[in-house]
Amino acid sequence: MAKLRWLGHSAFEIELAGKTLLIDPWINGNPKAPLKASEITQADIVCVTHDHADHLGDAFDICKRTNAVFVATFEMSNYAEANGVKNTVGMNIGGTVEIGGIRITLVHAFHTATRGAPTGFVLRGEGKTVYHAGDTGLFGDMQLIGKLYRPNVALLPIGSYYTMGPVEAAEAVRLINPEIAVPMHYQTFPVLVQSADEFVKLAKEKAPNVRIAVLKPNETLTF
Repeated sequence: MAKLRWLGHSAFEIELAGKTLLIDPWINGNPKAPLKASEITQADIVCVTHDHADHLGDAFDICKRTNAVFVATFEMSNYAEANGVKNTVGMNIGGTVEIGGIRITLVHAFHTATRGAPTGFVLRGEGKTVYHAGDTGLFGDMQLIGKLYRPNVALLPIGSYYTMGPVEAAEAVRLINPEIAVPMHYQTFPVLVQSADEFVKLAKEKAPNVRIAVLKPNETLTF
């Protein structure tokens, strides 16, 4: 069985195919994080969707302490190397790499970034697939991501202001049609949506066959 744990905001710890992956590990300074970055002592792969501070977060420190592989765009991986990270994979949108039995595909996201481009990740292992959308607005090709990769779990921002809001995220659920959809990137800042209630209501209307799993920080989901 695979499982994931929400670490607040867009940060997740995922156990897949015997590996521990972290995505967008903003821990220190994250008001919703259930732990400190120093408490993360095990990680095999760290994926970062883009270079904004609330996503890059503690990735470099964690990689250096755990010897995890840093995975991001080419430009971001160069930046990681310049900051002392030894094991990096610099890929680009549309590409797939395999690390320790985990297939990692980089997909696009509609947002901004200083280095490289904003992205999402499709993670595949042990017959399971997780799609982390990163920071993004709604885009029609989410339907292609659903069609090509058939994610068991889709992790979707719902906070509005910087990303999709509940209305757009509910439509994303319909387009992707995962088995389970998990909201993220909300509550953290005052300008963001503070509750998942509207998203849950709209997503159930648009995609009644999809399970909506609203997690609390530190809560796990097994799939």
